[in-house]
Amino acid sequence: MAAILKTPAGKAAALGLIAGMRTFYAPAVLTHLYSRHPEERLAKSPLEFMQSITASKVFKVLAAGELIGDKLPNTPNRTAIPGLLGRALSGILCGAVVYKAEGNSPLVGGVIGGIASIASTFGCFFLRRGIGKSTKIPDPFIGAIEDALVIGAGIALVRTADFNI
Repeated sequence: MAAILKTPAGKAAALGLIAGMRTFYAPAVLTHLYSRHPEERLAKSPLEFMQSITASKVFKVLAAGELIGDKLPNTPNRTAIPGLLGRALSGILCGAVVYKAEGNSPLVGGVIGGIASIASTFGCFFLRRGIGKSTKIPDPFIGAIEDALVIGAGIALVRTADFNI
């Protein structure tokens, strides 16, 4: 499994899976890495902003807000069009950045990240709902467990995958 995460496709898919769970956490992880260890291949490209400290800070604030907002009772379903679109765009962005940073086609990386994020969005939605129905655990608690999984996945990805830093 660790070998897969060292490939551009594995990284794009993993970031897409994370984006499907929490929209802003995947770009927060990626901007954190690339703002501290810029990749030459991203320079002078439309994706260069992902290497800025400002982008890193903005995505971290958005990710923190999402962790809180997810627990609120009036938060819309992640499978509703706005949420699904945001998660797909997050996966596309992260996949494109990883592929571009490794000298590959950002279009291919974006497709992989986008597909993984959509699959993860629906998979986690149905899993979370199923767990809630079968255990009667309140949704905010299940959401907190999902948060822990997302954070752990981001840390594991950074430790396992080689991001050319």
